[in-house]
Amino acid sequence: MRVLIAFDKFKDALSAAEACAAAAAALRTKHPDWQLDLCPLTDGGEGFCETLTRAVHGELTTQSVSGPRGEQVNAPIGFIAAKNVPGSIRSRLAFEDRDFKLENALAVIDLPSASGLALLAPVRRDPWHTTTYGTGELLRLAAAAGANPILLGIGGSATNDLGLGALAALGYRFLDATDTLIERPTPATWGEIQHIDRSSASPLPQIFIACDVTHPLLGPRGATATFGPQKGLRRADVPRLEGQVARMAALLCAACGQPLSSAETPGTGAAGGIAFGLMVASGAKLVPGYDLVSAWLDLPARLAAADLVLTGEGRFDATSLGGKGPG
Repeated sequence: MRVLIAFDKFKDALSAAEACAAAAAALRTKHPDWQLDLCPLTDGGEGFCETLTRAVHGELTTQSVSGPRGEQVNAPIGFIAAKNVPGSIRSRLAFEDRDFKLENALAVIDLPSASGLALLAPVRRDPWHTTTYGTGELLRLAAAAGANPILLGIGGSATNDLGLGALAALGYRFLDATDTLIERPTPATWGEIQHIDRSSASPLPQIFIACDVTHPLLGPRGATATFGPQKGLRRADVPRLEGQVARMAALLCAACGQPLSSAETPGTGAAGGIAFGLMVASGAKLVPGYDLVSAWLDLPARLAAADLVLTGEGRFDATSLGGKGPG
């Protein structure tokens, strides 16, 4: 009997790898002769970096960066030699088409390790005060190490800051009416910001964002209205924050010479709008997250080889069937 054990995370309880290991340990006690294939899943959220890096024998490093409310946290960056990146992924990320040097490592980062909701106790979850600054620090460190390209997973964010915190870490300057610098812009400080200066911004390699969310930045299906309350935003504050998001999006587009119509692109509402911010500021590209993970882990072949599949996640509901791994 060949068993594929493919769990996603059990949020606030077990990582995907821990859930798979627990099931495998139980099976081995009852069926020591069974062949077990452990395949932890990820949807771009917690565990994205570790799961993908370990699957192809990459190198995991740990960095101390700013958490969603400014405290220091330890977050991973995975570095993978281009020769170890699965061929189908090299094609999806267009290494050759974009003249990426194959000797350069691909870096894998997940936003929730630096800017994730799970890093905060429920009473501290408030998107007026959370920032993606730490995610920007991870991007800067990966670029400084020579990675090209960077693959970023953005599920599970605690933020609704358009990625402006990340851009601040990358050298973007957010200035008030007297040209005073606002060092770590969060939505609570946005009212002071009058313009954005990108002249000192760090250059970045190509960034690919793994994301299955199709929500635009603004509107009833946008980042604030759809996901803000899940991150601690009071329903009564949704219109006010939505207005601030629209204003800051316009300022960023003006600074980067990009049309505000970019906000209508499906997926730009993901992770509090960081997909929008990185797209406008650095030309980041969105790629379907589950399709990429499935190909990376060679999941179709592993499913075909299995007699039995065990899967699940912390809560199995309708969203599990909407593009997540267990579905």
